[in-house]
Amino acid sequence: MKNKKVIIIIAVVFVVLLGGAAILYNNLKDKVNNEQLAKTEEKDEEKETTKESAEEETADDEEDTSFAPDFTVYDSEGKEIRLSDYQGKPVILNFWASWCGPCKSELPDFEEAFKEYGDQIQFMMINLTDGSRETMESASALMEEQGYTFPVFYDTTYQATGQYVNSGIPITYFIDEEGKFVAYGQGALDAETLQSGIDMLLK
Repeated sequence: MKNKKVIIIIAVVFVVLLGGAAILYNNLKDKVNNEQLAKTEEKDEEKETTKESAEEETADDEEDTSFAPDFTVYDSEGKEIRLSDYQGKPVILNFWASWCGPCKSELPDFEEAFKEYGDQIQFMMINLTDGSRETMESASALMEEQGYTFPVFYDTTYQATGQYVNSGIPITYFIDEEGKFVAYGQGALDAETLQSGIDMLLK
C-alpha cells in the first residue's frame, strides 16, 4: 500500500514537471523567434494610454515618438535624400561602416533581402561617413569588392547617426509605410531575424 502511494506521488510530480516544461518551452520559443528584435508595439500602447489620460493637453505639448524622426543623407552623387522621401513605403534603416566587423558580417543577408524585397521595401543602408576613419571611397570599395547592389547613403554630417545611433553599430530599424517604428535590432542580425523584421513590415 505504501509503495502504491509512492508510485502515485511520483507520477503526479512527473506530470506537473512535464506541464511546466511545456509552458517554459512555449515561452522560450516566442522569445527566440525575435530574440534580436525589440518590438515597439508595447511602447505605442503605453503612449496611447497616456494620450487618452491627457486629452486636455494641447497638441503643441505632445510629441509622438512612435514616428521615425526625419533626416538628410546623401547618395553617391551628392544628392540630398531624406527619410520622408519614402513616406508611403516601408523602410529598413541600417547603420554600418566598412571598418565594423559585425556590420560586414550581416551585409550579405541584407543583399539577399534587398534582391527579394527591394521592390516592396526601401532599404536605406546608412554609412557613417566621418571623412577620416570612414570615407565614401572606403565604403564604395567594399561595395564594389563584394558586389553589393543595395542602396547606400552617406551620413557625412552625422545628422541621421546622431538621432538613431546611441550604443554602437550595426543597428537596424524597421519603419512602416506611415513612418512609424515597428521594431529595431541592435547588433548584427542573422538572416532569420532580418526576415522576421521584414514579415512585420509586410504583414
